[in-house]
Amino acid sequence: MKRIGLISDTHNYLDDAVFKHFEHCDEVWHAGDFGSDAVAEQLRAFRPVRGVYGNIDGPDIRSIYPEVTRFTCEEVKVLMIHIGGYPGKYTPLAKKEIADYQPRLFISGHSHILKVIYDKTYKCLHMNPGAAGRQGWHKVRTLLRFSIDGADIKDCQVIELR
Repeated sequence: MKRIGLISDTHNYLDDAVFKHFEHCDEVWHAGDFGSDAVAEQLRAFRPVRGVYGNIDGPDIRSIYPEVTRFTCEEVKVLMIHIGGYPGKYTPLAKKEIADYQPRLFISGHSHILKVIYDKTYKCLHMNPGAAGRQGWHKVRTLLRFSIDGADIKDCQVIELR
């Protein structure tokens, strides 16, 4: 079983509370817009990090993280893209990647809107953790925490940062 802390849109700000909320996680996944490598370094010093770059990320992040990442965690195929949309409103890139890769879990960021939605068309779960940074129009900073146990995605928790 893997416990995952999912974060996005930190925009160069990493709240100390993230480390408390993710203390029992095995990995941290960042869905883009780190803002700087300093944020990525803090996360990497804490736990193994998987991530993608976002539209505000510069060459420092883009040299480490790809635009699209595909991997398997336990028995779950995962696809992550920063600007991916959501079920029924995928970007062209996300729609192509989902159709080609057929993930069980699709993760995106960018919107600053937390969403966890099952897509019946593609038979995959979509997660967007919202935004954990201070920049943007969102009023509440959010994270997601969940587990992958074999083929099961479970124990999903929404965390609000105050």
